[in-house]
Amino acid sequence: MLNKIRPALGRVLTPVGQAVARTGVSPNAITVIGTVGVAAGALVLFPRGEFFWGTMVITAFVLFDMLDGAVARVTGKISKFGAFLDSTMDRVADAAIFAGLMIGLYRGGQEPLAGVALYCLVSGVVVSYAKARAEGLGYTCNVGIAERAERLIVALVAAGLDGLGVPYVLAVALWALAALSTITVGQRFATVYAQATADTGAEKENGAEKTPEPRP
Repeated sequence: MLNKIRPALGRVLTPVGQAVARTGVSPNAITVIGTVGVAAGALVLFPRGEFFWGTMVITAFVLFDMLDGAVARVTGKISKFGAFLDSTMDRVADAAIFAGLMIGLYRGGQEPLAGVALYCLVSGVVVSYAKARAEGLGYTCNVGIAERAERLIVALVAAGLDGLGVPYVLAVALWALAALSTITVGQRFATVYAQATADTGAEKENGAEKTPEPRP
């Protein structure tokens, strides 16, 4: 859903990317630094129950990580490896965030909610894998009510508010993310199944057309 605003966001980040590019830092370095910062904030602060400060640190590094694409564009260093690295590091960052929440909730005596956080971690990986695998097979899979950006925003806002003492918000957010991620996986399965079924039907029709008529 939020992917629709990417073009506008790219235009906003371009001037910042130009300024960062002048420092000589590479897009891949930005990706790695951003991921390490997110993982550190999530796995150090969240397990200690410091959800507000953990959210602040993570948000800062997430915003920094968003500059890798802008720097790559203005420096002409767009590459397939850079895209691969960015996608892989995104998965690492997402896993760290939900793992940190899970540990923090478990240590805080909220075992059931920690289990929901674990489910969000696993389902988020499946959401991303389903799209990557579908595209690897030649199908389009740009569907889903809860893609990465939505999941990240909901989780961080809820964790930050929980850290400020707002009750129930994190529980509601995690349960909602668990449900929405499950729906998204279902949407992607349905989309790929429809395309695969159509391909199978087309192959059968083509095979029937090529089968010669038996001679009398």
